[in-house]
Amino acid sequence: MRRRVVICSATGALVAAVLVVPGAAADPVPAVTSTLAKSVVGVSAPADHGATATWVVGYDNNGTGVGSATITDAVGAGQSYVTGSLDVPPGWTPSWSADGSTFQGAEPPSGVVAVRAENPVTAPDETSLSGLLTPPVQASTTATGGDGFTPLLHRTPTGALQSWNIYHHAAPTVPKVVCVDLASGQPCAGGPWPQPLNTTSGPLGSGATGDISSPMAHQYFRDPAAPSQVLYTAATTSSVGVGCLDLATAANCGYWPLSTPGGISGANNTAGFVEVGGNLYGLAGSGAVLCWTVATRAACPGQPYAPIVPPSGDQPGNPWFYGAMTVVAGKVFASSSRPNTGSQAAMGCFDPATESACAGWASPRPVGAPGNYTYNAYTAYSTTGAQVGACSTTTGSSPGVTTCYALDGSALPAPSSAVGLPGGVIAFNPEVITDPDGHVRSYLAIWGGPYAGAAICHDWTTASACAGLPDPITHPTVNGGVTRDYGYTYDVPTGCMIGLGDAGVLFSMDPLTGASPCVRSGGRVSLTPGDFYCDGASGHVQGYGSARLVGVTPGNVDFGASRVTVVDQDGATVATPGFAPDGTVDLSGVSPIAHPTISVTTTLVLNSGADFGGGSRPRLAVDFTGDPPQVCFRTTIATDCAVADVSNTATGTDTTGAFTSNTVTVPVAPGPACRPVVTADKEICASKTASHCGPNGSGPWAEKAAVGTLGLLNATAYWRITVTNQGPVAITDARVVDYVEPSCETAAGTFTLQPGETKRFHCSTYALLTLFPLTNEAKASYTPRNSPAGTPPSYSAWSSATACSLLCLLG
Repeated sequence: MRRRVVICSATGALVAAVLVVPGAAADPVPAVTSTLAKSVVGVSAPADHGATATWVVGYDNNGTGVGSATITDAVGAGQSYVTGSLDVPPGWTPSWSADGSTFQGAEPPSGVVAVRAENPVTAPDETSLSGLLTPPVQASTTATGGDGFTPLLHRTPTGALQSWNIYHHAAPTVPKVVCVDLASGQPCAGGPWPQPLNTTSGPLGSGATGDISSPMAHQYFRDPAAPSQVLYTAATTSSVGVGCLDLATAANCGYWPLSTPGGISGANNTAGFVEVGGNLYGLAGSGAVLCWTVATRAACPGQPYAPIVPPSGDQPGNPWFYGAMTVVAGKVFASSSRPNTGSQAAMGCFDPATESACAGWASPRPVGAPGNYTYNAYTAYSTTGAQVGACSTTTGSSPGVTTCYALDGSALPAPSSAVGLPGGVIAFNPEVITDPDGHVRSYLAIWGGPYAGAAICHDWTTASACAGLPDPITHPTVNGGVTRDYGYTYDVPTGCMIGLGDAGVLFSMDPLTGASPCVRSGGRVSLTPGDFYCDGASGHVQGYGSARLVGVTPGNVDFGASRVTVVDQDGATVATPGFAPDGTVDLSGVSPIAHPTISVTTTLVLNSGADFGGGSRPRLAVDFTGDPPQVCFRTTIATDCAVADVSNTATGTDTTGAFTSNTVTVPVAPGPACRPVVTADKEICASKTASHCGPNGSGPWAEKAAVGTLGLLNATAYWRITVTNQGPVAITDARVVDYVEPSCETAAGTFTLQPGETKRFHCSTYALLTLFPLTNEAKASYTPRNSPAGTPPSYSAWSSATACSLLCLLG
């Protein structure tokens, strides 16, 4: 099967032919080089001055494999690039040049003279997207920071998986952001790491230049409208509020203060955030509830609301909020404690609907034993998976106690897996997943006491410890078992958990077996076929095709245990197809009309990770059947009247070599300010000598011949007609109109005049037999150059000359 790739413009629909031969034994022999076909759409023929032209480049990839392709298009003379108009399909990278030779990834605000589209993995089939499959994540001893806390996972556009983390309880100037590439276990590009956090938006800096401090127990929120942006609880020396970190651009993306810290210098006294109804809720050190609206990036009216828990982090020398938050059936639960004070930890409940304490929660409830403290607050589930309450597991010198409350404030049984932890064990908020059998599981990270790092797994569906897993789950293959776990993040594509702890070691854990590393792989590709087209036309997409594993040996995957999930633009699961023995998945049953966007997630259980060694980068590819994709860019035709046409030629390179497109020229019709100014001057020869009256004759020429010039009874009148184009544009199809003497029209014929050009034509009236004066008129008929077909001719003013006989004297 072959598809021809077409790069097209914003309003254009020019595409190359698509030839599909079902059942063909092999592709036809490719041409020596690929080709480019240039055309233009979006303008009339001819175009107007000031009009916008959409240039189209059709790219026929005649290669036989995967390789890099580059298409370059210089902006031709007489036109200017329209800012922001370059639009490339998914998988292609745009760039711009202000000098025609050096290209950059950021579009200049003006002065673009050439554009470029590049794809490092182009192939004859371009209606597809691919992303990297994540290799089994080995333990990484990269310095993530001893207090790195819970991993933040981010997939790059190529599918590479990164783990980000923000150090907890770190002062403002301390560098605290770290990024690790999980494929290599090495720091991400853009280091050195860690880097500081700042209230001012912009790229992450370096050194001790931050002005945001971090809380004791991080809780993050990922904005669905911008998934790469992490919203986190933050504090400065003068306020507590919402910080924003953009993982895609490695940049700060804002800070919004919500409350002052009550005079505690540098107080990192915040807990949260959790989200309900588009608002983020957190806690100030006073126990007051903070609120911030995600969509508007603004504080909620009337916040901070009244405290729901006792203060924490409000004392000099101990400015850390010990506690956390969770959401239960739309209600916000929070825990609070003061270590080393002998006070009682507590739990409270906030109802966003009333902006006050929940019904039955006028006062907070006690948690754990007096003198114990807590880092967590987590949701309790019924055996049916319903959210029924909240729990908190405390720590201290005495054995830890887990306390749970229902929505109405009544006591709930504690999860058996978290009961009776030894003294000194600290626990953090769990990661909650639904396993392949539909069971809701919570994985609590613990360390301290007898544990150098472990996880507790509780199955809420069975109300017991998770079957098939040790209790607790230790990690003896990771750093000798010394992990001091803070928390885990579940990676849906691989089905693995990525863990991080106080030991500063990243590791993976199989949530179903507890094994480290997690010998799984996976990938996720989101495909919106409509994004491959930008001409606004319908009918480009015929249907979804398949998903396939590229660079993976089928025998290295347990396809029976692996899964494929297809969700649409609304997050609804639309298909769970199985793998064919060759690693392909049929997606043709998914309707692109009902589901214009799909996200295909593969969770692969590996028999061997051999495909991921030696620098190999296996991929997940998802394709669709449709017209060739389009790249769009536009130019504005200059208003300079001297611009009579514009043209463009594209060049390209790929695995077949270098190639050049045809040149397309667009004629430009004159606009209102570019109308021709044409004059016609009709004269008669005033000499009695005929040789003076020809094309090279000396004349003289006049508007009226003197008496006697023509004789008394018969003579020949010699006429001269001068046509001049005084306007800024050329005229075409010009003619002389002379109703009295047709020979004048014949002598002129059809002609063209450039701006400022003059042409003269000579004719005569023979045997003039009249006693009366003869006045002859002429004018020029013409069409402005590049006028649209059917444009009626324009005319100059009449000009006259008079042949005078005897009666001129008598009169």
